Amino acid sequence: MVGLRSRTVGRRFAILYATVFLLSGIGLIALIYLFSRSDMTRSAPGQPPPGEPATGVAQHVLDLERQLAEVHAQQSRQLLFGSLIAIVVMAAVSLLLGRILAGHVLRPLRLITAATRRISAENLDQRLAVAGPDDEVKELADTVDGLLARLEASFAAQRRFVANASHELRTPLTTIRASLDVAVAKPQPAAQTVALAGRVRTELDRVDRLLEGFLVLARAQHGVLPDRVPVSLAELAGEALAARAGAVAEKDLTVEDELTSKAWTRGSPALLSRLVQNVIDNAIVHNQEGGWIRIATQDDAGADDAPRARLVVETGGSVLDQDQVDRLTQPFERLGTDRTGSQESSGLGLSIVAAIVSAHGGSLDLRVRAEGGLKVTAAMPSANAFDGPHGPHGPHGPHGGTA
Repeated sequence: MVGLRSRTVGRRFAILYATVFLLSGIGLIALIYLFSRSDMTRSAPGQPPPGEPATGVAQHVLDLERQLAEVHAQQSRQLLFGSLIAIVVMAAVSLLLGRILAGHVLRPLRLITAATRRISAENLDQRLAVAGPDDEVKELADTVDGLLARLEASFAAQRRFVANASHELRTPLTTIRASLDVAVAKPQPAAQTVALAGRVRTELDRVDRLLEGFLVLARAQHGVLPDRVPVSLAELAGEALAARAGAVAEKDLTVEDELTSKAWTRGSPALLSRLVQNVIDNAIVHNQEGGWIRIATQDDAGADDAPRARLVVETGGSVLDQDQVDRLTQPFERLGTDRTGSQESSGLGLSIVAAIVSAHGGSLDLRVRAEGGLKVTAAMPSANAFDGPHGPHGPHGPHGGTA
């Protein structure tokens, strides 16, 4: 019965089969009972004519007819009682048979469902290729195969567009930069030329970062992760903090870190590095002067008890609105310009983080703090779940020596 509860369509088929069987059985019993009643009515015992006493032979015949009528009535009751018992027994049997038949009918659909779940953006070239008679199930499988073919063509077109756009857009940016360098390198350039070149170069850097963000976002959303290797979130966080020491000092921020070496996951080092950098950049840029940042890496079980490697970054500040924060994972979504640094943001940072986390099979949680500020938690499957209790590189640490 567990299977019946877990599969709605199978349960419906079984109940429908049992219902049809029971209705047919009840109708059959009703017809038998009506026919038996009709026979009893026709064979009902006769009565002597009024005013004429029954003779010995006639009385004996009447007694025999009464006894026969009683036997017919008793047989009818037994038949009805036995039929009801048979209906109850066959009701249970029909549920079992209905479940078996439903499983047989739905088996091709389950195979199609399982095969479809195994197909992702990385293997859209696979097809169901269901063999068998040209029926409704095969028609459904052929339709799914056609849909997969169209998706594969669409994904390929998008990837070609991203690659071509990257090349075509970077080429004019490089040309403009070279032209600026030539203009500034001339003997005794005008002060206005130098100032204009500086402003244009700043905008070019911003466009270049925006373009790079687009490319990273597109790659993460497509789930293209051919270089999955064990990656330490603690090492990435330490490197990102070291590279941003100047920005931290400029804002006089206090940084508290709890980086554990156990926080390992499997994925693309380049994308995971960008994830960590974006989260830390977000904590630095959108922070107040003299504020604080708390960064931690953890390795523990998630809601489904599966091991998770986590990066947790908290900041202080003003009280934020949770509804607005929930939209920050969408491209170009920003908080109000009153938030420090938001006017300089491209609006792609956390959307890139969300796409990278999703591509690695993880989850991103943005939670406002009641006392003000934001807590960002990126959780991904732990590499320790696949490589044993001593970490992703065995019992001696990441490089084979003493950890």
